[in-house]
Amino acid sequence: MKENRKVVLIGTGMVGMSMAYSLINTGGINELVLIDIDPEKAVGEAMDLNHGLPYSFNKIKIKSGTYKDCKNSDIVVICAGANQKEGQTRLELTKINTQIMKEIALNIKKSGFDGIVIVASNPVDMMSFVVYKVMGISKNKVIGSGTLLDTARIRYSLSEYLNVSSDDIQAYILGEHGDSSFISWMNTYVGCKSIIEYIDEKKLDMNDLSNIYEEVRDAAYEIIERKKATYYGIGLSLNKLIQSIFNDSHNILCVSAYLEGEYEHSDIYMGVPCIINREGIQEIVQLSLNEVDQKKFDESYYILKKVKLEVKKELA
Repeated sequence: MKENRKVVLIGTGMVGMSMAYSLINTGGINELVLIDIDPEKAVGEAMDLNHGLPYSFNKIKIKSGTYKDCKNSDIVVICAGANQKEGQTRLELTKINTQIMKEIALNIKKSGFDGIVIVASNPVDMMSFVVYKVMGISKNKVIGSGTLLDTARIRYSLSEYLNVSSDDIQAYILGEHGDSSFISWMNTYVGCKSIIEYIDEKKLDMNDLSNIYEEVRDAAYEIIERKKATYYGIGLSLNKLIQSIFNDSHNILCVSAYLEGEYEHSDIYMGVPCIINREGIQEIVQLSLNEVDQKKFDESYYILKKVKLEVKKELA
């Protein structure tokens, strides 16, 4: 019997629908259910996608639905919440989105859902924490998109700078999905060669690496200033995560995961490299950090810890 791969998307804004459109083009799922606070919008989005299926290489059942549809689904992706406005940091979204996420998590839980939840709503580390605490399910089954897109951005930028395929760039953006994120250059490789060694060998300027990271860190703000929102990049990133789960691929992806002592911190969701399989997060990959990198990770943790205190008040 053919495996049924069912995904429920909660929140049919630009991020969610970019993911949905990407899924239709790549395939890998059999059923997609759209849920939105505005039911008519979900109906309209489902109609629009369905009308293009005759020209798609992948046949997928697409419909609008309710939280009851979560019960027998494999993956629920949450993209709902207030949008980040120009000049607004991701962390400033916390209070309003905590209440939204709490209600969504309770509705998913009531459905009897027993699959994997992917959280893409910002601030994603905190919203992943909320879903995990409210639903009370295994930590490996609640995955935040975290620094998944940030990592793709740095790989793309380094690929352009070095004129090397992004497939052969191993780099990870760690920490908060936000301003305190950082790249561990000591754990960045071009093929099997350390990027520091590679830069020195090619007689390139190390300062260029710092500039590239700063551009990646500020990329979302720049895109929002130009087009008011970001959605294509995260849509493709979510597709990659979903495919890695369904295909049991054991890819190492940088996502927001619940820490229990890894990287010297606990009871927090942060962006770290993880092995992804059919059960969600199989394992958090512990990178060796030097003193400078560990300090950056600690600073990112303490920023999130302060916000977590406010989140716990909202959940009380």
